[in-house]
Amino acid sequence: MQTIREANQLPSALVALRAGGRSLALVPTMGALHAGHLALVEQAKRAAQRVAATIFINPLQFGANEDLGRYPRQERADAAMLEQAGCDLLWIPPPEAVYPPGFATRVSVAGPSERWEGEARPGHFDGVATVVAKLLCAVRPEVALFGEKDFQQLAVIRRMTLDLQLGVEIIGVPIVRDADGLALSSRNAYLSNDQRERALALPGALKEAAGMIQSGAAVGEAIEQAKARLGEAGFERIDYVALVDAQSLEPLDRPAGAMRLIAAAAIGGTRLIDNLAVEMDAQS
Repeated sequence: MQTIREANQLPSALVALRAGGRSLALVPTMGALHAGHLALVEQAKRAAQRVAATIFINPLQFGANEDLGRYPRQERADAAMLEQAGCDLLWIPPPEAVYPPGFATRVSVAGPSERWEGEARPGHFDGVATVVAKLLCAVRPEVALFGEKDFQQLAVIRRMTLDLQLGVEIIGVPIVRDADGLALSSRNAYLSNDQRERALALPGALKEAAGMIQSGAAVGEAIEQAKARLGEAGFERIDYVALVDAQSLEPLDRPAGAMRLIAAAAIGGTRLIDNLAVEMDAQS
């Protein structure tokens, strides 16, 4: 695996990767890699002939009181994991290469960014859309892969890529979970053992709510029960629990079409997000 850090090294490295007309997939990350990220690389290897990854902790998507300063950094271990997974190129740009002096452009995506994470973390999706647009324009892959754990982010990136006609296929990769059901996340490292155990209420509450909805219970009732379970488990803040349309992210008060239950809540000061597809049988 070739590792580069300077923007002026990137064009020649990409030319070499694409020699012979080979296709390229991109896996953008913020580092602190885990099995969920490696699942993106595995899917990327099936989607294209060469795989590039990026590690860039994007300051634009962190709010003033968020965890930019303590976000996990393990660059050497991350690079080793990517190389073992079969990644061909790793680009680790410095902040000034992504946001040079005088940088004054922001990409803002209306629609799917406006609720949920958009309300809880103002400006977050502007930062996400801006950095992803820059990475896609710099690398010009045929496909780019993102995890479904950040389901709203995936919807925002798909909308942005389509609207800007970037010509990149965006592939969502299913959530990877630990054996106990907790979605893998770099922020899980912040949890104490006790908090980690109580955090299992999050996927558990979503699973129970999905079962209630599938059994005919009112959506509002299922959501209130999910919130109650999170409160009982010790989550000190619940930003949202909602049933939404899987494309528009608009809330649903009754089952309709492709749906997701989405949730965000904080325990021990660590904010966790999760989501679950809700499928109704034809009879329902």
